[in-house]
Amino acid sequence: MSGWTALLWLAPALALILGVVVWPAVELARASLSRYSITGLRKGSAGLDNYRNVLANDSLGTVLTNTLVWVVAVVVLTIVISLGLAQFLTKDFWGRRLVRWAVIVPWAASLVITARLFSLIYSYYYGTLNAVLLNLHVIDTPIDFIGSDRWIMPSMVAVGVFVSIPFTAYVFVAGLNAIPTDVYEAARIDGASPWKIWRLITLPLLRPAILVATVLNMIYVFNSFPIIYTLNESNPGFSHDTTITFMYKLAFKSAEKDVGQSAAAGLFNVCLILVAVLVYLRVSRWREEES
Repeated sequence: MSGWTALLWLAPALALILGVVVWPAVELARASLSRYSITGLRKGSAGLDNYRNVLANDSLGTVLTNTLVWVVAVVVLTIVISLGLAQFLTKDFWGRRLVRWAVIVPWAASLVITARLFSLIYSYYYGTLNAVLLNLHVIDTPIDFIGSDRWIMPSMVAVGVFVSIPFTAYVFVAGLNAIPTDVYEAARIDGASPWKIWRLITLPLLRPAILVATVLNMIYVFNSFPIIYTLNESNPGFSHDTTITFMYKLAFKSAEKDVGQSAAAGLFNVCLILVAVLVYLRVSRWREEES
């Protein structure tokens, strides 16, 4: 096959990459160097002022801290819970197919719908969660889950974990099913305990699946806009925002309404997640998997 023929076959994929990835990235970089009116009209070049203004924003430290807590908490809890759930889903029990279907539902549903549903569950006045806790006498007064500085982040993390578990669990199920049964049989014959089998056989052989699930979850959770924005929309300022909602509010919800600053924050977001993923890959020594 000649080079031109191969290029012809690759043309649709290349056109998609150019239209969905390259062109938006170029426009984002261009917007980050421009000044815009409050109505979004370009007024000329801004140089590096947009980047300086973003870095000088008083709320940036809070936003970065929120982002770190959000990503680490959701990813770690998702991985730990999904490992246990995957072990359960690979067992042979009555109704396993029904349970597997039920597990995939939160991932298949729209994030906006899921977040809106949880905002009703968390509601201070008529939420289901407060009603259950009050009836069980766990609490004496309702808790403002999405309006209290103490509860808003744990509430958002719970929703983030809820929607992230299905995909992660199924990645681990696939990884567990790929492990040869002969390995387990040999370990049992040698007298290995269930804990030693899991620690010395299952976990090391699941490492590629854990690596893939962690990287994809980091990107997915970092860029998760609907959950944070929907649950946090009634709270003023940026005190409970992550970088992704911070970027949106800079353009449309804050006093600045500055598209240029929002674009600059968007480029910072891209660099931040790339650095985080590269650091994780470096720490986990992912190249060992290739060998």
